[in-house]
Amino acid sequence: QVQLVESGGGLVQPGGSLRLSCAASGFTLNIYVMSWYSQAPGKERELVASISKRGDIINLADSVKGRFTISRDNAKNTVYLQMNSLKPEDTAVYYCKAVTPSGPFWGQGTQVTVSS
Repeated sequence: QVQLVESGGGLVQPGGSLRLSCAASGFTLNIYVMSWYSQAPGKERELVASISKRGDIINLADSVKGRFTISRDNAKNTVYLQMNSLKPEDTAVYYCKAVTPSGPFWGQGTQVTVSS
């Protein structure tokens, strides 16, 4: 089992920045890919960014390229999402996901609201 706890969400003005963190505990050595997903009201959950175990393979959604970066610190069992130049359309609940041989695990989500 893996437990994930997200933090760092909040209210920010357009153009602002936030840094989300996702701390993993439990059988963390089994974690392969870690990802961030977003889910806006009335919409499906969608992939924002993913990073491989060694951090050498990164994927970003087209909508966030040039604005968001994903990184991970395996020593701290934590993955980060640096969000810059935020737009109102980035408003959503952001979820962390960890992929393991026994299946995916999800965090409880953290709300990001971009509004003036």
